[in-house]
Amino acid sequence: MTVTGPTTLAALVLLGGYLLGSIPFGVLLTRLAGAGDLRAIGSGNIGATNVLRTGHKGLAALTLLLDMAKGAAAVWLAGFVAPELGPLAAVGAFFGHLYPLWLRFRGGKGVATYLGIALALHWLCGLAFALVWLLAVLTTRYSSVGGVASAFAPPVMAAFMGRFGLTLMFLAFALMVLWKHRGNLERLLAGTEPRIGAA
Repeated sequence: MTVTGPTTLAALVLLGGYLLGSIPFGVLLTRLAGAGDLRAIGSGNIGATNVLRTGHKGLAALTLLLDMAKGAAAVWLAGFVAPELGPLAAVGAFFGHLYPLWLRFRGGKGVATYLGIALALHWLCGLAFALVWLLAVLTTRYSSVGGVASAFAPPVMAAFMGRFGLTLMFLAFALMVLWKHRGNLERLLAGTEPRIGAA
Protein backbone atom coordinates (compact mmCIF):
# COMPACT_ATOMS: atom_id res chain seq x y z
CA MET A 1 0.00 0.00 0.00
CA THR A 2 1.37 3.39 -0.97
CA VAL A 3 1.45 6.23 1.52
CA THR A 4 0.94 9.78 0.38
CA GLY A 5 4.24 11.57 0.89
CA PRO A 6 4.64 15.17 2.04
CA THR A 7 5.38 16.42 -1.49
CA THR A 8 2.29 14.75 -2.91
CA LEU A 9 0.16 16.05 -0.05
CA ALA A 10 1.46 19.59 -0.57
CA ALA A 11 0.70 19.37 -4.31
CA LEU A 12 -2.83 18.15 -3.60
CA VAL A 13 -3.43 20.98 -1.12
CA LEU A 14 -2.13 23.53 -3.61
CA LEU A 15 -4.32 22.10 -6.37
CA GLY A 16 -7.34 21.90 -4.09
CA GLY A 17 -6.87 25.53 -3.09
CA TYR A 18 -6.55 26.54 -6.73
CA LEU A 19 -9.73 24.72 -7.76
CA LEU A 20 -11.69 26.24 -4.88
CA GLY A 21 -10.34 29.72 -5.54
CA SER A 22 -11.11 29.48 -9.24
CA ILE A 23 -14.89 29.18 -8.74
CA PRO A 24 -16.18 32.36 -10.47
CA PHE A 25 -19.07 33.18 -8.17
CA GLY A 26 -19.73 36.58 -9.76
CA VAL A 27 -20.15 35.03 -13.21
CA LEU A 28 -22.30 32.18 -11.91
CA LEU A 29 -24.59 34.35 -9.81
CA THR A 30 -25.25 36.94 -12.51
CA ARG A 31 -26.04 34.21 -15.02
CA LEU A 32 -28.43 32.51 -12.61
CA ALA A 33 -30.13 35.86 -12.00
CA GLY A 34 -30.54 36.45 -15.73
CA ALA A 35 -28.22 39.48 -15.69
CA GLY A 36 -26.12 38.19 -18.59
CA ASP A 37 -22.40 37.54 -18.85
CA LEU A 38 -20.62 39.62 -16.20
CA ARG A 39 -17.51 39.76 -18.37
CA ALA A 40 -19.45 41.79 -20.95
CA ILE A 41 -20.69 44.32 -18.36
CA GLY A 42 -18.90 47.39 -17.01
CA SER A 43 -15.21 46.72 -16.48
CA GLY A 44 -15.58 43.05 -17.41
CA ASN A 45 -14.16 42.04 -14.03
CA ILE A 46 -15.72 39.06 -12.23
CA GLY A 47 -15.73 40.60 -8.74
CA ALA A 48 -18.38 42.18 -6.53
CA THR A 49 -17.78 45.76 -7.69
CA ASN A 50 -18.64 44.85 -11.26
CA VAL A 51 -21.62 42.77 -10.12
CA LEU A 52 -22.87 45.96 -8.46
CA ARG A 53 -22.91 47.60 -11.89
CA THR A 54 -25.65 45.16 -12.94
CA GLY A 55 -27.93 46.87 -10.43
CA HIS A 56 -28.20 43.80 -8.22
CA LYS A 57 -26.91 44.93 -4.83
CA GLY A 58 -27.80 41.64 -3.20
CA LEU A 59 -25.84 39.68 -5.79
CA ALA A 60 -22.87 41.98 -5.32
CA ALA A 61 -22.92 41.42 -1.56
CA LEU A 62 -23.27 37.66 -2.04
CA THR A 63 -20.39 37.64 -4.54
CA LEU A 64 -18.22 39.49 -2.03
CA LEU A 65 -19.06 37.02 0.75
CA LEU A 66 -18.56 33.93 -1.42
CA ASP A 67 -15.25 35.18 -2.83
CA MET A 68 -14.11 35.78 0.75
CA ALA A 69 -15.44 32.40 1.85
CA LYS A 70 -13.58 30.42 -0.79
CA GLY A 71 -10.27 31.91 0.34
CA ALA A 72 -11.02 31.18 3.98
CA ALA A 73 -12.38 27.71 3.19
CA ALA A 74 -9.20 26.73 1.35
CA VAL A 75 -7.15 27.57 4.45
CA TRP A 76 -9.54 25.88 6.87
CA LEU A 77 -9.88 22.71 4.81
CA ALA A 78 -6.10 22.43 4.52
CA GLY A 79 -5.97 22.79 8.30
CA PHE A 80 -7.90 19.55 8.70
CA VAL A 81 -5.24 17.75 6.66
CA ALA A 82 -2.11 19.51 7.91
CA PRO A 83 -2.30 22.93 9.63
CA GLU A 84 1.13 23.94 8.33
CA LEU A 85 -0.19 23.70 4.76
CA GLY A 86 -2.76 26.47 5.26
CA PRO A 87 -0.55 29.11 3.59
CA LEU A 88 0.02 26.81 0.61
CA ALA A 89 -3.74 26.39 0.18
CA ALA A 90 -4.02 30.18 0.43
CA VAL A 91 -1.58 30.63 -2.44
CA GLY A 92 -3.58 28.18 -4.54
CA ALA A 93 -6.89 29.90 -3.78
CA PHE A 94 -5.55 33.39 -4.42
CA PHE A 95 -4.04 32.55 -7.79
CA GLY A 96 -7.06 30.41 -8.63
CA HIS A 97 -9.22 33.52 -8.34
CA LEU A 98 -6.79 35.62 -10.37
CA TYR A 99 -6.23 33.01 -13.08
CA PRO A 100 -9.13 30.50 -13.18
CA LEU A 101 -8.83 27.65 -15.65
CA TRP A 102 -12.57 27.82 -16.44
CA LEU A 103 -12.35 31.43 -17.67
CA ARG A 104 -9.19 30.94 -19.74
CA PHE A 105 -7.12 32.30 -16.86
CA ARG A 106 -8.86 35.69 -16.94
CA GLY A 107 -10.11 36.13 -13.38
CA GLY A 108 -10.65 38.80 -10.78
CA LYS A 109 -8.37 41.15 -8.92
CA GLY A 110 -8.16 39.09 -5.74
CA VAL A 111 -9.28 41.60 -3.11
CA ALA A 112 -12.18 39.68 -1.51
CA THR A 113 -10.41 36.31 -1.71
CA TYR A 114 -7.31 37.86 -0.16
CA LEU A 115 -9.44 39.24 2.69
CA GLY A 116 -10.92 35.80 3.38
CA ILE A 117 -7.43 34.28 3.39
CA ALA A 118 -6.09 36.93 5.76
CA LEU A 119 -8.96 36.42 8.19
CA ALA A 120 -8.42 32.65 8.17
CA LEU A 121 -4.64 32.75 8.58
CA HIS A 122 -4.39 35.58 11.13
CA TRP A 123 -7.58 37.40 12.09
CA LEU A 124 -5.76 40.60 13.09
CA CYS A 125 -4.30 40.83 9.59
CA GLY A 126 -7.78 40.35 8.18
CA LEU A 127 -9.18 42.98 10.52
CA ALA A 128 -6.50 45.47 9.44
CA PHE A 129 -7.37 44.72 5.82
CA ALA A 130 -11.09 45.31 6.40
CA LEU A 131 -10.58 48.54 8.34
CA VAL A 132 -8.23 50.06 5.77
CA TRP A 133 -10.59 49.06 2.95
CA LEU A 134 -13.58 50.60 4.73
CA LEU A 135 -11.73 53.83 5.51
CA ALA A 136 -10.37 54.19 1.97
CA VAL A 137 -13.70 53.47 0.30
CA LEU A 138 -15.71 55.74 2.59
CA THR A 139 -13.19 58.52 2.05
CA THR A 140 -12.76 58.25 -1.72
CA ARG A 141 -15.68 56.11 -2.97
CA TYR A 142 -13.22 54.38 -5.28
CA SER A 143 -13.25 50.58 -5.02
CA SER A 144 -9.79 50.43 -6.61
CA VAL A 145 -8.30 52.74 -3.97
CA GLY A 146 -9.81 50.60 -1.23
CA GLY A 147 -8.54 47.40 -2.80
CA VAL A 148 -4.98 48.56 -3.33
CA ALA A 149 -4.64 50.37 0.01
CA SER A 150 -6.09 47.50 2.04
CA ALA A 151 -3.91 44.91 0.27
CA PHE A 152 -0.83 46.28 2.01
CA ALA A 153 -2.37 46.22 5.50
CA PRO A 154 -1.87 42.44 6.13
CA PRO A 155 1.90 42.37 5.45
CA VAL A 156 2.37 45.39 7.70
CA MET A 157 0.30 43.82 10.48
CA ALA A 158 1.99 40.43 10.06
CA ALA A 159 5.43 42.05 10.33
CA PHE A 160 4.31 43.95 13.44
CA MET A 161 3.15 40.65 14.97
CA GLY A 162 6.45 38.95 14.12
CA ARG A 163 4.86 36.59 11.57
CA PHE A 164 7.51 37.07 8.90
CA GLY A 165 6.50 34.04 6.82
CA LEU A 166 3.03 35.51 6.45
CA THR A 167 4.55 38.93 5.84
CA LEU A 168 6.31 37.74 2.70
CA MET A 169 3.27 35.88 1.39
CA PHE A 170 0.92 38.80 2.06
CA LEU A 171 3.38 41.20 0.46
CA ALA A 172 3.42 39.03 -2.67
CA PHE A 173 -0.39 39.04 -2.68
CA ALA A 174 -0.44 42.83 -2.26
CA LEU A 175 1.90 43.31 -5.21
CA MET A 176 -0.32 41.08 -7.33
CA VAL A 177 -3.38 43.12 -6.33
CA LEU A 178 -1.48 46.27 -7.30
CA TRP A 179 -0.56 44.73 -10.66
CA LYS A 180 -4.16 43.66 -11.34
CA HIS A 181 -5.31 47.22 -10.62
CA ARG A 182 -2.85 48.89 -12.97
CA GLY A 183 -5.64 49.86 -15.37
CA ASN A 184 -7.63 51.38 -12.51
CA LEU A 185 -4.61 53.38 -11.39
CA GLU A 186 -4.15 54.74 -14.90
CA ARG A 187 -7.81 55.82 -14.93
CA LEU A 188 -7.43 57.40 -11.50
CA LEU A 189 -4.54 59.51 -12.78
CA ALA A 190 -6.59 60.42 -15.85
CA GLY A 191 -9.66 61.27 -13.77
CA THR A 192 -11.83 58.70 -15.53
CA GLU A 193 -12.10 56.00 -12.84
CA PRO A 194 -15.79 55.47 -11.90
CA ARG A 195 -16.75 55.77 -8.26
CA ILE A 196 -18.76 53.11 -6.42
CA GLY A 197 -22.38 53.38 -7.47
CA ALA A 198 -21.58 55.00 -10.81
CA ALA A 199 -22.47 53.27 -14.03
